[in-house]
Amino acid sequence: MIETFTLSNGLRVIAERMANLQSVSIGVWVKAGSMLELPIENGLSHLMEHMAFKGTKTRSARELAEQMDAIGGHMNAATSKVFTSYYAKVCYSDLENAVEILADIVLNPVIDEAELEKEKNVIAEEIAMVEDYPEDNAYDLLQQALYGEHSLAMIITGSKEQVKAYNQSNVRDFRQKYYNASNAVISVAGRFKKEELQSMLEHHFARWASGEEAGYPFNQANEPPHQLFKEKKSEQTHIGIAYRGLEQNDKRKHDMMIFNTIFGGGVSSRLFQSIREEKGLVYSIYSTPASYPGCGDFSIYAAASPGSSAKVIDEIHHQADEILKHGITEKELLQAKAQLRTGYVLALESAYARMSSLGHMYLLNGEITKPAQILKRIQKVSVESVFSLAQEILSQSPSIAIVGKGAGKNIKKFL
Repeated sequence: MIETFTLSNGLRVIAERMANLQSVSIGVWVKAGSMLELPIENGLSHLMEHMAFKGTKTRSARELAEQMDAIGGHMNAATSKVFTSYYAKVCYSDLENAVEILADIVLNPVIDEAELEKEKNVIAEEIAMVEDYPEDNAYDLLQQALYGEHSLAMIITGSKEQVKAYNQSNVRDFRQKYYNASNAVISVAGRFKKEELQSMLEHHFARWASGEEAGYPFNQANEPPHQLFKEKKSEQTHIGIAYRGLEQNDKRKHDMMIFNTIFGGGVSSRLFQSIREEKGLVYSIYSTPASYPGCGDFSIYAAASPGSSAKVIDEIHHQADEILKHGITEKELLQAKAQLRTGYVLALESAYARMSSLGHMYLLNGEITKPAQILKRIQKVSVESVFSLAQEILSQSPSIAIVGKGAGKNIKKFL
């Protein structure tokens, strides 16, 4: 059963009891991510997430680490384009300890100058690590091609130079702007007693000041499409192709999930079967949709040797043309529905997956879609509705990003 309630300071809570479990997952979701940042703030959401673990008013960074390990569960945080989350997965008996530590790192980070300087170096190493992965490079470059001057074009970590330049004042001002009870939600899933949960959350989080809820800025993908490339020493050419997709509240999002599954979302998909299994041109190829407040995209990724990349690009185009000309089959539709249903039902058995799903939905939409409704909507998808969406997506001129040896030569095939 899913319930919602509000603490005395206005902080919203969504909770789902899973009484058959002995564990519980809890997360604090703050509406702070790279999509919300101004260009002069890029990377501050991610830097703030790191600093939350570097000491509070009552604990040093070492004490935080030791006490988190002492719980025996798992505690961490993550920054995305649309939110920052702080979460814990623990045994039911350790829930209050987890709540207390989460409240401490979210409400009371010190932002010590010495720790800030060290953490900026850590993030610089993280950025360098990403630079060593051409697939990640291709994704970041594709986002720039898709979103141009909009905020979704910015990378979550920010650049090394920008992160190195931030000071205590920058981080504290950013925290003051986004970290308040009105701009966050708490989600819980697993074993708990509602009265106990309300009491401990009120005790530890009610002192969090209220404020203003942030609004997501306008973004639009693929208007106009761009083509970008980056020459990089690598054994493979990394190809990204992307189209304007669906925003997060579009009623056709289940049609999009079915279309993606059929086109490139799994091992039985057309792209995988044709380009990897039949032609042996790649090891990795897939498609994926992404949806955000007010916008979305649909992207294809492939990695191939420089000598095969042109054939891969041609075959992706061919498979897109086949969908546009002939649509999909009833067999493909039924198989995709079965995959989605099974994946969703299995996720329902994970307290962490349920906590994440609830937190994401409640923060961005202020409401939730129940599992039975989601399964019903998947079932209602038709061959005709998927074909209509495929036509809308694939009839666009795509944005392109290519990273690797000979990237400049390959990009010319699209011009």
